Amino acid sequence: MPELTALEVCRLAPSQVYRALATTPQGLASDDVRRRTLRYGPNSLQALHGMPLISRFARQFTHFLALLLWLAAGLAFLADALHSGEGMATLGWAILGVILINAIFAFLQEYKAERAVQALRSMLPAQAWVLRDGQQQQIARSELVPGDVLVLEEGEQIPADARLTEAVGMRVDNSSLTGESKPQRRSADPITDGHPLDIANLAFAGTTVLSGHGQGVVFATGLNTEFGKIAHLTTTVHTGLSPLQQEIVKVTHLVAALSFLMGLVFFIIGLGMGLSFWTSAIFGIGIIVANVPEGLLPTVTLALAIGSQRMAARKALVKHLASVETLGCTTVICTDKTGTLTENRMRLDRLYVDDLVVESREGCLFTRNRLITAPESERWRPLFDAIVHCNNAKRTRHPDGRSRTTGDPTETALLDFAADHGLLHRPPLRRMGEIPFDADRKRMTTLHWSEGRLLAFTKGAPESVLPLCTRQQGSSTPAELTVDGRKKVLAQSQAFAQQAYRVLAVAMREVERGVEQLDADTVEQGLTFLGLVAMMDPPHREVPDAIKQCRRAGVRVMMITGDHPLTALAVARKVGLAPETTATPLGHFVPVIEGAHIDTFSDDQLRQLLTPTTPGEPDPIFARMAPRHKMRIVSALKDMREVVAVTGDGVNDAPALKTADIGIAMGIAGTDVAKETASMILLDDNFATIVHAIEEGRAVYTNIRKFVTYVLASNIPEIVPYLGFGLSSMPLALTIPQILAVDLGTDMVPALALAAEPPEGGVMDDPPRPRTERLLSWDVLLRAYAFLGLIEAGIAMGGFFLYLYSQGWSWGAPLDWASPLYKEATTVTFAGIVAAQVANVFACRSDRISTFRLGWFSNPLILAGIAVELTILLVMTYSPVGHLVLGTASLPAWIFGPLALGAVGLLLADELQKFVRGRMGARLPLQAGGGI
Repeated sequence: MPELTALEVCRLAPSQVYRALATTPQGLASDDVRRRTLRYGPNSLQALHGMPLISRFARQFTHFLALLLWLAAGLAFLADALHSGEGMATLGWAILGVILINAIFAFLQEYKAERAVQALRSMLPAQAWVLRDGQQQQIARSELVPGDVLVLEEGEQIPADARLTEAVGMRVDNSSLTGESKPQRRSADPITDGHPLDIANLAFAGTTVLSGHGQGVVFATGLNTEFGKIAHLTTTVHTGLSPLQQEIVKVTHLVAALSFLMGLVFFIIGLGMGLSFWTSAIFGIGIIVANVPEGLLPTVTLALAIGSQRMAARKALVKHLASVETLGCTTVICTDKTGTLTENRMRLDRLYVDDLVVESREGCLFTRNRLITAPESERWRPLFDAIVHCNNAKRTRHPDGRSRTTGDPTETALLDFAADHGLLHRPPLRRMGEIPFDADRKRMTTLHWSEGRLLAFTKGAPESVLPLCTRQQGSSTPAELTVDGRKKVLAQSQAFAQQAYRVLAVAMREVERGVEQLDADTVEQGLTFLGLVAMMDPPHREVPDAIKQCRRAGVRVMMITGDHPLTALAVARKVGLAPETTATPLGHFVPVIEGAHIDTFSDDQLRQLLTPTTPGEPDPIFARMAPRHKMRIVSALKDMREVVAVTGDGVNDAPALKTADIGIAMGIAGTDVAKETASMILLDDNFATIVHAIEEGRAVYTNIRKFVTYVLASNIPEIVPYLGFGLSSMPLALTIPQILAVDLGTDMVPALALAAEPPEGGVMDDPPRPRTERLLSWDVLLRAYAFLGLIEAGIAMGGFFLYLYSQGWSWGAPLDWASPLYKEATTVTFAGIVAAQVANVFACRSDRISTFRLGWFSNPLILAGIAVELTILLVMTYSPVGHLVLGTASLPAWIFGPLALGAVGLLLADELQKFVRGRMGARLPLQAGGGI
């Protein structure tokens, strides 16, 4: 079979199409199907298959922080081999356990999201009707081959690219490919030229038949379809690390460098003080282990997982955990219009009848904000009858009791209006015939029998219907349609159109008995004008408030749509993206840029267009955008160092979704390719859900900084004993196994509880964090190391010496590491760190809000974490297992009094610094600034 392009098959007459594609009107024979399947392969997007599960699991072990933990474990095993008996092997096995648990946890979270995506995908139809061997049969969509004769009916998704050979009243929704929401009429007539997606005798994979029916011959399948070609673009787009992943890499690089540097320095100091090589090596490794944040990776993962669960509860499914935080630093949202800002459902919003503009709101009619009662509206019954009966949409009742309207979007809007206003309860009129819509007449007429009369109802474009009207329905009886009356109707029609409404004129007449030919020439004349109906795909109710929240949060919102500029501008006005005073496209206040304009811009001109000149200036609105235009805009924004989120539902959006920092697909209206490519899926297709997700993303980043501060603070009391031992003659106040017990035991659960902190008030009142802001900012380091860490070190070392002196020890006296007193004293140091961390977890709940204002019970996990922390302390202090593993010893109860007072002192000191900084009118210095 010869391979033909869209531009080649569109020029052929229907009879020539079969010959050119080596098939027949009865379809392919079974032998032909087998041969073509071998040649062309399955009708699927094989290139989009994801990474194998084993590879996804393996990558959880190979990122930098995991490699750092691998190295720490290796050093622990090496030290144990060189000098056994110091508990280093236990440390090594514990670190390996952390690596494994974190890998399983992260993998399960992503796998769970992937399964949810597959569940969404399984809801899409997977079958197609074809003619084969002269019989109509249903086959799997993947089994289609070029030359197959497709049978297309209303409501079906088109499974492959086809040249139509029959098309009866057929209209399709091409928005998944073009972004244009207006239905496109299809025909079987040959067409000589044009852009493939605009050619009326072609039907494309991934689009939907809205009304009518037809047949077509498949000429492209799989990756050769227009759908597949655009989807293939996603495989050429390179996606880098998310902002959080970049920060984690920087943090781990920094921590690794500092840890190994300090370990090396301490090893050299040990040798210089006369310690043996192996003893110096063990202390060097102890310093490294004390600095490596073994709990950072699982805590980051849990924070992201908790954020993803909160987002899922608010209808946002996150496929990749790192995307949770990326939303929090988003600076620009490039949003589609149809289905994201709007409901993706046409709705009759206004009527023009009796020289009145009537609004439809929640099942009621209003004029000039006055409610119209049912008896008053009865005089408009002819218009309502025409809306109901000059209509081919259908209402079906589902098993759950809900009704659904199917058919052409315009006609479903009319029928939904009738249902909302109780107009379907009247006895239906028997249909006697139909003069279908055609592109030349731009109208349709249906004939009905009513009380012994034959009535004709006509609806269509006002410029087509109005010239056929001689009378106008008045408040009671029809009257002559005067020249002035005609001008008023046309003026109102233009006013509706300028507001981006889709406008239809509705008329009727009584057909006289004896008329032999009920055709358009005889029926559609001498009509009585009944009124105008104005329809629009309305915005989601929550969107205007969501856009206000974005502005308050410093997040810019740009509309990028394939729709007409006037439609885009009207929706932008309704949702608050453009002021009501905006004039025309390319007007003064907010420019409406079409795809053709983008082609004429240089990269510098495009970046200049995307850069606001004044704060609060409306962003451009982009209309009639092709996939390449959307992708270019997203790339330009990323070049400008913006963090870009992109929404989309069609395959045409897939390249931009993958190019963006975070791609957001629609869960209801989205195509498989969009969902596969995106990082997040909106389960309710609502823009407002993105704003909720941004709030959760910001909370995740804030929580990560909280527990990073908490975890790093305990490093100082772990390091100080080794520094004191190496630089002076003081005894070593803490053992390596006890460091492990803090980092992977007592610290872990409270740190995880900090990851579950709810968003602080006002999180959406601040601008997005800049790319220059470091996770380890100077303020975090100073707060963790120079403030909280030093206080903790003071509590731990104070307890150590207090206990020694209370037992008669004096400075310079020998202290055998195997003696009960030494074990008891190191246990006091261990207990002092734990006590200080109890206070620290409360201090780290906020860097600016008093712990007492946050409330003790607003995060129950904190209290649970403290209970676990204290339980571990008691078990490690008083159980034989703790004595064996950590080298601890039982303590007298009195020592916990001074440790508790020290913990209270830490909390009060932190409250004081928050108060002072609050009075100075500043958040923590450098909190939003740079770092190292």
